Amino acid sequence: MMTASDQPPIYLITHEFYPKRGGIATFAEEIARAAVILGHRIEVWAQSAASINEKPWPFEVYRLPIKGTHDLACRAKSMFAIIKRRRELRNATVYIPEPGPMLALMFLQFNKSMRPKELILTFHGSEILRMHANPARRMLMRRLIRKATRISTLTEFTRDLLHEHFPEAKGKTIITPGAIRSDLATPALANGAATAAPSGWHPIPERPPGKQVVLTVGRIHPRKGQLHTLRALQALPQPLRERTEYWIAGKINGSGYEKTLVREAEAAAATGLVVRFLGDVPDPKLGDVYARADIFAMTSINYRRSIEGFGLVYLEASAYGLPIIAHHVGGVSEAVIDGETGLLVEPDASGDSNTSPLTAAFEKLLADEALRRRMGEAGRRHAQSNNWVDSARKLFSPAYLALDGM
Repeated sequence: MMTASDQPPIYLITHEFYPKRGGIATFAEEIARAAVILGHRIEVWAQSAASINEKPWPFEVYRLPIKGTHDLACRAKSMFAIIKRRRELRNATVYIPEPGPMLALMFLQFNKSMRPKELILTFHGSEILRMHANPARRMLMRRLIRKATRISTLTEFTRDLLHEHFPEAKGKTIITPGAIRSDLATPALANGAATAAPSGWHPIPERPPGKQVVLTVGRIHPRKGQLHTLRALQALPQPLRERTEYWIAGKINGSGYEKTLVREAEAAAATGLVVRFLGDVPDPKLGDVYARADIFAMTSINYRRSIEGFGLVYLEASAYGLPIIAHHVGGVSEAVIDGETGLLVEPDASGDSNTSPLTAAFEKLLADEALRRRMGEAGRRHAQSNNWVDSARKLFSPAYLALDGM
C-alpha cells in the first residue's frame, strides 16, 4: 500500500501567505503544516514581503518575486516561476488554495509541458462569482476545473455555489472544513516572529468594570458588517447601551467606509455607547482581546460579488468561549450553529435599526448571562470538531476522490 511519503511531492502555490493575514492565508499555512504531519513532502510558493521574519516552518518556503495581488504583473511573474520549474511540477501534485495562482495557471494549461501530475484546487466563495462574471475567465476556469484531479471547498454552501456556476466540478468536489489556528492558544511564537506590533495597532484596553464588551475581529470593509453591528448596538435600550462597549479590531485602511464608521462611532458616544478601534491586533495578542470580550459579532453581508464563504474567525472566537451574533449569509451557518453556539439573524433590508432583529439578538444575549455561558461552552466544543489533518488527508489522499457529485 502506498504511504504518504511515497506520493509525489506537493507544491502549494499561493499569493496569500504569512506575513499576510486573513482566512485564506491561515488556510494555506495550516494545510501545509497538516500535510507534513501526514508525512507528505511539501514546498510552499508564496508572495514576497519586505523584511520577512520567517516562522520556523516544518516545510520549505520559496518566496516568489511578487507582491501577492491578482494584477497582471503578479500573474506574469507567477507564470514565469511555473515555467522555470515546470520539470519538477510535471511529476508532482500542484495545490492551489486561492484564485491568484489560478489566474496564472489558466493561461499555462494549454501547454502540455506545464501540466502537473495532479492538480488540486480550493475555492472559498467570492472568486466563484468573479470568475463566472467574466466570459473569458469563465471559459478558462471551466477548462482548468476539468483538468483538476480534485476540488475542495470549506463549506456545503460554497460547494453548491461552485456546482451552480461551474458544473464541471461535480463528481470531484470534496469538503475540507477550516479549523482553529494551530498557534491560537500560544502566547507568542517560539522565535517571536509575529509579536512586533504593526502600524495602526493600539494597546489592548483593560476590560471596563461594570460593562459588557461586544467584539468584532476582521478587516474594515463593508462586507464585514461593522456598521450594521454599530447601528444595532446604538439602538439598544439606553440602560443596556450604556453598559456596553463595542471593540473593533481590524487593519486601519483609511477607506471611505472606515471614515463613515468613525463618524457614526463618534455620534454613538453621545448616546452612551463607547466604541473603541483597536487597529491591526497581532495574532499572538488576539487571545488577550477575546479574553476581555463577552460577545463576538461579525455581521457580514453579501457585498457586490463578495460573500462570506465560511469565516474562520467565528471558530476562533468560539474557541475562546464567546457566543456569536452573525448574519445568516453565505456559509456562516456552517461556522455558527444557530441557537446553539450563537444567534444567526437575517440581514434587515429596512434600514430601521430600532426594530431590527439584529438589535433584538444583541438585547437577548446581553441581558442573559446564563445563555451567553451556555452558547460559549457549546462553541468551544464546536470549534474543536474540525481539524486541519482531516482536511489535508481529504485533499491529498486518492481515497477521497469525490463521491458527492450531487
